[in-house]
Amino acid sequence: MSEQAFKLEAALKIHLLLVDDEPEFKEVMQKHLSRMGIRLSLSECCLDALGTLEAHAIDVVIMDMNMPGMDGIQCLKKVKERWPLIEVIILTGHASVKSGIEGMESGAFDYCLKPIDVRELIEKIELAAQKALINQEDDAS
Repeated sequence: MSEQAFKLEAALKIHLLLVDDEPEFKEVMQKHLSRMGIRLSLSECCLDALGTLEAHAIDVVIMDMNMPGMDGIQCLKKVKERWPLIEVIILTGHASVKSGIEGMESGAFDYCLKPIDVRELIEKIELAAQKALINQEDDAS
C-alpha cells in the first residue's frame, strides 16, 4: 500500500506535535508527514513540548516514552491534566508493551512500538485526529 492509498482526512485538519529526542527519527517522520500534508511541530523533550502546547493549538501529540528529564508517562499525565482534549499516541521502544499499556491507562489514545511502521503510525494519527476533532465539537457545544 502506498502512502497515497491510505485516505487522510482528519489528519490534514489538525496540528500534530512529535516529541522525541532522536534527531534521525524526527527527521524521517517529518519528511513522511509533511509530504502527506500534515502540519507538524517538533519537540525534543517534555519541557519543550509543554512550551509548544502553551504557544500553539495542538490536536494530537506523538510522544516517545524514553526521553531525558521527564519521561513520557509523566509528560502524558501533565498534557492530559492541562489539555484533556488533546489525543496522545505514545511510542515505546525495546518491545516494552508494559509502558504502552501504562500509557493507555494514563489517558493515551494508543501506542506504537519502535522500530515503527510508518503506515501503522499514520493510520493511528488519522484515528486520533478524528477523535480530537470530535472532542473539539463536543467541547464547543
